[in-house]
Amino acid sequence: MFYNHNIQKTTCKRKAVADDEDFATSPKKRMSVDNQDFVMKALERMEACDLGLIGDASSTHSLPTMSGKHTDLPTIDSSTMSSLFDSSSNFTIIDCRYPYEYQGGHIQGAINIYTEQGIQTFMESRLHSTKNDILIFHCEFSSHRGPKLMRFLRSMDRKQNSHRYPELNFPEIYLLDGGYKAFYQHNKVQCNPQAYLPMLHEDHSKDLRHFRVRSKSWTAGEKRTRSRRVIRSPY
Repeated sequence: MFYNHNIQKTTCKRKAVADDEDFATSPKKRMSVDNQDFVMKALERMEACDLGLIGDASSTHSLPTMSGKHTDLPTIDSSTMSSLFDSSSNFTIIDCRYPYEYQGGHIQGAINIYTEQGIQTFMESRLHSTKNDILIFHCEFSSHRGPKLMRFLRSMDRKQNSHRYPELNFPEIYLLDGGYKAFYQHNKVQCNPQAYLPMLHEDHSKDLRHFRVRSKSWTAGEKRTRSRRVIRSPY
């Protein structure tokens, strides 16, 4: 028996639209103290249907996404990343590798953030920005460090904007498939310097231990704080 995903998406979309129309035309629902819960549930249904909406559900993704390892994270390939340099889009690349990896070669214009504290500092620096950029996260392979900090930013963004859900300061964020290694192999001309230093390079074993301890010590402190709160999906 074959399952038609297009039918599922169409059904979900009709349900979401019906919910929006019901909300717009019902005075009782507009005046109800439960409006926020109503909107949250409607948006969760839309996200679950994979309609390609950005985080605040205001529009679809402006970049073509692909199916990646992390199914909960919007993902782009190296070709899409490369084409952004020739576009008019405002974007910020967040390189989540350790500093010695970043210094050994990174995508042009990328900023290096490898701790949750660094993400918080970045968010605070953009707090009063009238229009925030598209954010693109990656690490060496976009397997662990990049996805982890991407989820952390979305979680903090949800928390900071809980009073006006579903609005976000950074509604459009992406993960770069394959990370820096894949991008370097695709287009090293857009890397600076044009080199690739693996995390496990034998000349940097001491650096690796140092930065792992730094990133884990901050994360451990955050986990103790979060353990007292109920955890819900940031998406």
